[in-house]
Amino acid sequence: MMKQVSIDNPVINSPFSEPERHFKFDNQRITEEIVPTRRQSEYFIPIPKPKSRHKYQLLLDVLTDDTLHENTFINNVRGRVGIWRRSGYYGITPVTRRLLDYWTAPDRERKFFFCQIEAIETLIYISEVAEKDGQNWIRNDLQSANQMANPKLYRIAFKMATGTGKTVVMAMMIAWHTLNKLANRQDRKFSDAFLIVTPGITIRDRLRVLLPNDPENYYDQRDILPIDTRGDLGQAKIVITNYHAFLPRTTMPTSKITNAVLQNDPGAFTETPGEMVRRVSRELGNKKNIVVINDEAHHCYRRKPEDEDIATLKGEERKEAEKRNDDARVWISGIEAIKEKIGVKAVYDLSATPFFLKGAGYSRIISGGESGKTKISEGVLFPWVVSDFSLIDAIEGGIVKVPRVPVDDNATIGEQPTYRDLWMRIRDKLPKRSKSKGQDYGHDTPKLPAELEGALMSLYANYKQYHQRWESNGLVHTPPVMIIVCNNTTVSKLVYDWIAGYEVKLPGRDSYIKEGHLPIFSNEKDGQWQSRPNTILVDSEQLESGEELKGGFKKIAAAEIEQFKADYQVRFPGRKVDKITDEDLLREVMNTVGKPGKLGEQIKCVVSVSMLTEGWDANTVTHILGVRAFGTQLLCEQVVGRGLRRTSYETEPLATDSESEAFPPEYAEVYGIPFSFIPSAGTSKNGKPPTFTHVQALENRIDCEITFPKLTGYYYRLEADTIRAEFDEQSHYSLPPGGIPLKTFISSIVGEGDEHTLPHKHERLQKVYYKLAETTLSTFYNEENEWWLFPQLVEIARQWLGECVQYKDNAYPQLLLLDELAHQGAHRIYQAICRVEDANSNMVLPILNRFEQQGSTTGVSFDTARNVYPTAEDKCHISHVVADTTSWEQKTAQALEEMDEVDCYVKNHSIGFTIPYVSYQQRSKQYIPDFIVKVKTGDDDLLNLIIEVSGRREEDKKVKVDTAKNLWVRAVNNYQEFGRWEFLEISDPWDVQNTVRAFLNQL
Repeated sequence: MMKQVSIDNPVINSPFSEPERHFKFDNQRITEEIVPTRRQSEYFIPIPKPKSRHKYQLLLDVLTDDTLHENTFINNVRGRVGIWRRSGYYGITPVTRRLLDYWTAPDRERKFFFCQIEAIETLIYISEVAEKDGQNWIRNDLQSANQMANPKLYRIAFKMATGTGKTVVMAMMIAWHTLNKLANRQDRKFSDAFLIVTPGITIRDRLRVLLPNDPENYYDQRDILPIDTRGDLGQAKIVITNYHAFLPRTTMPTSKITNAVLQNDPGAFTETPGEMVRRVSRELGNKKNIVVINDEAHHCYRRKPEDEDIATLKGEERKEAEKRNDDARVWISGIEAIKEKIGVKAVYDLSATPFFLKGAGYSRIISGGESGKTKISEGVLFPWVVSDFSLIDAIEGGIVKVPRVPVDDNATIGEQPTYRDLWMRIRDKLPKRSKSKGQDYGHDTPKLPAELEGALMSLYANYKQYHQRWESNGLVHTPPVMIIVCNNTTVSKLVYDWIAGYEVKLPGRDSYIKEGHLPIFSNEKDGQWQSRPNTILVDSEQLESGEELKGGFKKIAAAEIEQFKADYQVRFPGRKVDKITDEDLLREVMNTVGKPGKLGEQIKCVVSVSMLTEGWDANTVTHILGVRAFGTQLLCEQVVGRGLRRTSYETEPLATDSESEAFPPEYAEVYGIPFSFIPSAGTSKNGKPPTFTHVQALENRIDCEITFPKLTGYYYRLEADTIRAEFDEQSHYSLPPGGIPLKTFISSIVGEGDEHTLPHKHERLQKVYYKLAETTLSTFYNEENEWWLFPQLVEIARQWLGECVQYKDNAYPQLLLLDELAHQGAHRIYQAICRVEDANSNMVLPILNRFEQQGSTTGVSFDTARNVYPTAEDKCHISHVVADTTSWEQKTAQALEEMDEVDCYVKNHSIGFTIPYVSYQQRSKQYIPDFIVKVKTGDDDLLNLIIEVSGRREEDKKVKVDTAKNLWVRAVNNYQEFGRWEFLEISDPWDVQNTVRAFLNQL
């Protein structure tokens, strides 16, 4: 892993002038060094991850997946435009000169960003000046690039980072074309008819600001035209549509099309290309040779038919690529049909990421690799891009928020931080495919992988700080927003329920609403759904198409839809909610997140089934979590882009040049997206890069494979009529346990003081017994089927309270009515029940992981900077033991390898073996024992021995060991599907062999 850098203030340029400095890249990563020139246009080409350790080794010496390449054509065009700018904009029409002077006037009240000015300058130079300037190579190169990929069209692309104002540039394009056309109708360079194409309904509706007659049009709001010319713009013909309009429609109701007719001519009632063009361009009237403007134009291309790369993709990645290609074909075919029927003068593409992704069929050969050349089929830039203002440029100019990602944590050493490389750690613990049915948890709760739960809790803790600042700031009307992007419907529903709450349905009993785990985001209040939800679940891809929602998502969103209908009726009492489709309602909520006075104004968390649409422009996003694969930096940038729009545009003096205006940095906290631009502060202080060892399961040692069950909990199948408890010193408990004041004194400057106490002291003891019994039953037993245990648990609770509870000064038993203390008491009661010798009559059984019931050492492969011990090839499937300390793991491994009784063993590191337990603080945790050893005992079957080499006796150690012995081992052995298991705790790693042999003899 490369050393990260920490940059306190990334804003080093003014957004209103050409960048004069940039942070230097070194070995494809950013450094703190500031270079006093503008950054060249360059981009990262992702390098395929090697299937074997040494493949592409020359390209991976710095452990990066990306290689930096210069965009030579763009830099050359930028150079010519710069010379033309500094020379006073020669060779242009009077109309164009007036517009450029107006846009660049130094006394403008509302200045344009330099990137906006440069984009329109580049278009003007290519269209009006380049050929007169002797720069024919620009048009020739563009025509050559289009001939390769768009032979029927002339496309020019402008690369502008999300949040840098592409819509303003579109308005400038329309104004420049229209006013020039009205000034000289015979000038064929210009047009007054425009078709604007978007990837979805959201952007289509948002771009209404490009219509001159719209009340919020940009020409007025952003002061794009001199006042005396604004009326002229009304003569332009402008149509805004989403590319789905290019799909042929049926020409009569489906109900009237009989099967017999369809069998004879299935296309008889489907639009022809000409009919489609007439429908889409109807509002253009008789206009010919129009200008097409593609927003988010990376969705518009035609896949090369000879492409073989798509065949190498698997699973969801391949489905995504095929879906992208199908949608892109519809988009570009529609524009080609329009050109054929009414003519297209030019196509202007705008996008933050105008790249071909893998599966599109466009590749590039770069130097490197074993053969000296490597084929790259991922992240190839559209070759007709003429202007580039990248995300790193926008960050250095303060135009967008700075995405901050995890760069270190205390759980990983020499590896990617857990919450940055999240998907690789959780993907096998989550559902693999979408399902049409909603989740049904019974009396249980939705379970998330520990790493995902930790990421949500950690990000939420930081969100609360943002939320508290928002609450105390009366100038901000809408709250900060967290967005979570999931890979499929089932995962998104699981995450949504865990966050927002869910309905519990119990056989034969009334259902009830369970609150979510994150209070600010929970949609539950007082056992009911709130009328205004804090969290929403959206499938942006379905909503953007404009079609009716498909069954699966509509089912799981049913409760959410009803909530918003109720809210809509309260907000707009005169309107009929039944006139609004469910799709329109959800789309309105999604698209108005962060908008004061709208349905979505108070939304604080958005859980998305798929990528949030590019048109989703909430500027209140502060936190982003990715729960899906991100194969390239391009996908990372597209998702992170949803959180990059600034909240405030108030300026201050630039730190590097006090004479210039700049925006102070704003931040977006990003988890689960392996983003590689400017990291946040707080990096590791180690100066020397660590040395890595590759640890892996070896195929030639498959005979040493170890398998193990994967449990999420335990339950009892009760066969006896009675239960008993056996209390010991571990059952003792002191009240209060600490941190809970029994008395609180209050006082003011004058007047009488007072004393506050907890309100439970005078409750009846019977209520305490009932509380302990109910908590034990609901936490550790099958609550809906085993309420008949309740009277026995009441008596056991009475016995525990009388024999095991001690009281500190001023304490009393009614303190156990507090939930957290009741849970701690219930845990001790339950352990006492498990301790009874004949407890096997009440058989404990495992609750297996529903997604993966058995784990294995097969497939283990990772790099580590920790100390390692090479293992014996006849004793261990894994190549190395990874050490947490400097000696005892190695010593234990060596001792096990020397024992004839040991068939094979494995150090429990990154193999996925955990024992679920409940800590003293009543928190669900995962215990990771040290070793699994297969031992020969003289029987035909080997014994699976879990070994814990104990060191420091932390408070939870006894709970872990108790759970392993009394629950995990008993449950798995009762299940009888995973062999025989035992647990052994070793206190001295230099006496392993004697301890193991003594334990085996005892068995």
